Amino acid sequence: MSESVSIRATAQVDPSAEVGDGTTVWDLAQIREKAVLGRECIIGRGAYVGPGVRLGDRVKLQNHALVYEPAVLGDGVFVGPAAVFTNDHFPRSVTPDGRLKRGEDWEAVAVVVEEGASVGARSVCVAPVRIGRWSLIAAGAVVTRDVPPFALMAGVPARRIAWVGREGSRLTESPAHPGLWTCPATGARYEEHDGLLTEL
Repeated sequence: MSESVSIRATAQVDPSAEVGDGTTVWDLAQIREKAVLGRECIIGRGAYVGPGVRLGDRVKLQNHALVYEPAVLGDGVFVGPAAVFTNDHFPRSVTPDGRLKRGEDWEAVAVVVEEGASVGARSVCVAPVRIGRWSLIAAGAVVTRDVPPFALMAGVPARRIAWVGREGSRLTESPAHPGLWTCPATGARYEEHDGLLTEL
């Protein structure tokens, strides 16, 4: 492991995990076997990264975030405190005949989070689901279906309530040209077509 990696003494990082340069793993975090963490990530206190989970560069997992395998997070993803990524369609502790379920008794399904997206505190992403690039999931939301890029999602179950830009601010729609949106912070422009937003 690179000398530029910082791992607190109380964190648990499996020897088979890959941790990129400049990454920090804080107290009581657990990084499981064969997980891959990119460069300059921050893994908060008590966060959990499951076996084989893949994180891109500059990913931030805040305190007590739980990312279960086989989740994949793109570059620049933010996961708020106590957010949970599930991995089972039909969670049960036992099989129908009462045996304790083992790994071979179920098939893990993934939450995939694309570049730049943010998942708010205490939100739950119910796998399988894909969260589009630069989208924003509000705190406490429950995501049960795929999220389009740049969508602001809130509620239980989560629904789109607005569009956001890369900077994170809500976009404003042009009164003269419906379907054309502008970021008030950066001036970036976007176009909406068939329920999807694209950058201009």
